[in-house]
Amino acid sequence: MREPRAAPSLGRLTKRPDFVAAASGRRFHTERMTVQARLREGSGLGLRFGLTVTKRVGHATERNRIKRRLRAAIPTAGQDYAMLDADVVIIGRRDILTADYHMLVDDLRRALRVVTKPKSAPATDRPLSSSPPSNGERRGHSHAG
Repeated sequence: MREPRAAPSLGRLTKRPDFVAAASGRRFHTERMTVQARLREGSGLGLRFGLTVTKRVGHATERNRIKRRLRAAIPTAGQDYAMLDADVVIIGRRDILTADYHMLVDDLRRALRVVTKPKSAPATDRPLSSSPPSNGERRGHSHAG
């Protein structure tokens, strides 16, 4: 008999190039955090998270508390997205210290829905409705003269 498949674990970003690459992807902002993500094609690494809290936010104990609160919210918020291959960077802000846990989870879920959305098809794949206007004509306007 086969054992049930374990839920995929959420990985961690540890190398700077991964953080920089995620910064080139989609972004989502709230007053508590900024979330950046980059989809990876077929790497098989699953969903990986990285946390950043700058020194402007506060002293080391406050920054560490922000990161602990985010680490606690990530598994709950990320469980529906664990099958995706994406690198996600969360930039924490000071408001995380006073935010309700459920609000953090909700912010992360909304952010993941936005930043992990696949990019739209390139413009070359879409059929053109008509040829481009010529001789200074504007599409949709006809001048009978």
